[in-house]
Formats: sequence, structure tokens, C-alpha cells
Amino acid sequence: MKEPIIAVFSGGTSSEREVSLGSGAASALALARSFPTRLFSIDADALPAGLDPARHVVFSTLHGTFGEDGGMQRLLDAAGVTYAGCDAAGSGLTMDKAATKAAAAAQGVGVAKGLTFSAAQKPTADAVIAALGDQVVVKPNDQGSSVGLTMATDRTVLAQALDGITAGNWLIEQRLVGRELSVGVLNGKAMGVVEIRPKSGVYDFASKYTKGATEYFAPAPLSDELTKTIQKAAETAFAACGCRDYSRVDFILCEQNVNNPLYLLEINTLPGMKETSLLPMSARCAGLDFTALVRELVSPALQRFSKGA
Repeated sequence: MKEPIIAVFSGGTSSEREVSLGSGAASALALARSFPTRLFSIDADALPAGLDPARHVVFSTLHGTFGEDGGMQRLLDAAGVTYAGCDAAGSGLTMDKAATKAAAAAQGVGVAKGLTFSAAQKPTADAVIAALGDQVVVKPNDQGSSVGLTMATDRTVLAQALDGITAGNWLIEQRLVGRELSVGVLNGKAMGVVEIRPKSGVYDFASKYTKGATEYFAPAPLSDELTKTIQKAAETAFAACGCRDYSRVDFILCEQNVNNPLYLLEINTLPGMKETSLLPMSARCAGLDFTALVRELVSPALQRFSKGA
């Protein structure tokens, strides 16, 4: 049997297309050091021409809608194409922030109090404040890269955020103030804990993608005991949501909440994959450079491919 070719998917049709193009280029370059590799630019919600189930193993870096929510995964499954990362069911669940938190909370992982709604049935600002208080976070329930994120600190800001919602499904949660943390999980095992310190105080789209806007500490300056607690929570959330191969799990640590200081923010099944992205930072804490990391990320898919041949 010929050696499989790693088909790197990048681009896509979501609001995160530009981020994905960067992830795809970096990943393809690193994967090519270990495997025959081809980079595919995805421009429609469809499989690309030239994809061969008998030769290709897909490594997708399609962030956001369709690429990350199970849409592309269902097409790959239907075509009999082997791919790295979460399957369609796990992808669909984790793209839904509320469903992710419900699954994780059922296994004892802390989550913020919140409510979900569609744009057609959005609540009033007063109803939100009555349920959650006036310090809340408003964000799409099924988007990534902090797209559409609003930190509401009073009724006026909250009302403005609600007025601006015209489409989609949304989530409003009580705002938690603390240290933002991110943990890469590889084959069910947590890697290093990374701390994210945005200089603006809010880790929004600008903080993520503006050079110098955020400081990162890898590993996070935490006690060994607390690090292990966070890693265990990441592994629990990963398993609770049916994740496969790898994901990135994000938390906020509210140290003033002595009884339950750790809260799940989200699980990202196809996280940013430049060398400076959070998952590679977490992996470096565990001794994996970027080339070694992408080799490990695709390894389970290669094993599935060989068993199916």
C-alpha cells in the first residue's frame, strides 16, 4: 500500500477564514517534514476536488461554522475519508457552548450560570439582569475566535448588545473575573496549562490577533496541585463531550471562589495551529515542538487509515 498523503484543509467559509488560512499554511509546512502533504484551500461547504479516500488522510484547520461544527466531518464520513480530530458528533456538541457546558457539568466540571436564546426570541435587558445580574458576557453560542463577544457592565451596554443581535443563537453568562487558562488535550491526556493575560483585560478578537496585545505564560505560574486539578478537569471535559484525538480546553480560574474556583469556558476541537497558538504553547510545556505536535495530532488518524485499508 502506498504511503498516505496528509490533506491539510484550510480557509473555509466562516468568519474565521483568515485565521484558518494561517493555521493551514503553518500546519502543512510542519507536516511536510514528516509525511507527503498537500494543502487544500476550501472555498465552499463541500469536499474539495481531488480528495481521494484511498490516498488522503485529512488534517483540517477549518475553524468555525461548517468546518468545526460537524458539517465537514459528516461529508468526510459519508465519503469514507479518514480524518484527524473529533468526529461529527463530538464536533457538533462542542461547537454548541451551552451543550458543552451541560455535558461537562454533569461530570462535575464547574460552569457559569447562563441562558441561551435565538435572535428571534431574545430576552429584554431587564429579564437578563433579573436572572444573571448586570455583569454578563454576551456571545454567539456557536462561533469561535471571540467573534461577537460583548462584556456588558451595566444595563445600557447590555441593551445595546441585545439590540445588535439580528441572527443566530446566543449565550449570555454571568461574568467571571479571574485568570484565563488554556489546556491542550492529546489522546485524552492534558498537556501544559497556559495562562492568557490580555493587556486590555478582555481576551476578545483584537487581543487574540493583535501582536503584543496579550501576554502568555507557558506553563502558567500555578502550584503543582492546582495545575493537576486543571489538567484533570480538562481531561474530564474532553471525555464528557466525546472528543477524539485532540482539543483545546479553556477555563477561567476565580481564586476568590474558594469552594469552586475553576469554570469551563469552552472546548475548541480545531484550535488555532500556528506555532504561536495556544495548543502549540501547551504542547511545548510537555516537550513537543510544533513539528512533533502535528505528527502526534495526525498519528491516530493514520492508524485508523491503516486498519481500514
